Amino acid sequence: MKISGVDIRPGNILEYESGIWKVAKIQHTQPGKGGAYMQVEMKNLVDGRKTNVRFRSADTVEKVRLDTKDFQYLYEDGDQLVFMDKDSYEQIFIESDLLGEAKAFLTDGMDVSLELYDEKPISVQLPEQVEATIVEADAVVKGQTASSSYKPAVLENGVRVMVPPHIESGTRIVVDVYAREYVKKAD
Repeated sequence: MKISGVDIRPGNILEYESGIWKVAKIQHTQPGKGGAYMQVEMKNLVDGRKTNVRFRSADTVEKVRLDTKDFQYLYEDGDQLVFMDKDSYEQIFIESDLLGEAKAFLTDGMDVSLELYDEKPISVQLPEQVEATIVEADAVVKGQTASSSYKPAVLENGVRVMVPPHIESGTRIVVDVYAREYVKKAD
């Protein structure tokens, strides 16, 4: 399926220069002169190379259709992660660097979606948002609560996020896995 260069989003899998690439980051740029373009950072899913490409709105690129299957994360074995097919109970080993920074949010028993290309896993999608507990949060500075400022906090998995001043250590919050941002206080 062909898509316009400005419709590219993080997580998309694209066929570009006879390779399969996963979009890591995008930046829409509208210069004062000339047309707008999308600056796209991509990673090759076969050999791990990274590249930056500019796509203009007139450019089209092939979006790859992948088979998506539900798996459950079981455990880490060295630099491999073990997942179980929720239908056949078959176990599959995947390189941990395939998840990138999202690996920090992976927990035992978590349901994930694996994207397969020719029966080979090339992408792991975690839930967009997960709950996590704050283990360390800076104290509120007097007068800071009046403005909409944020303070740094550390989650149980070691990830640093910015949280509102009223959030304290020990609080359960909902975090956006891919943006690594505070969403809301957990129910």
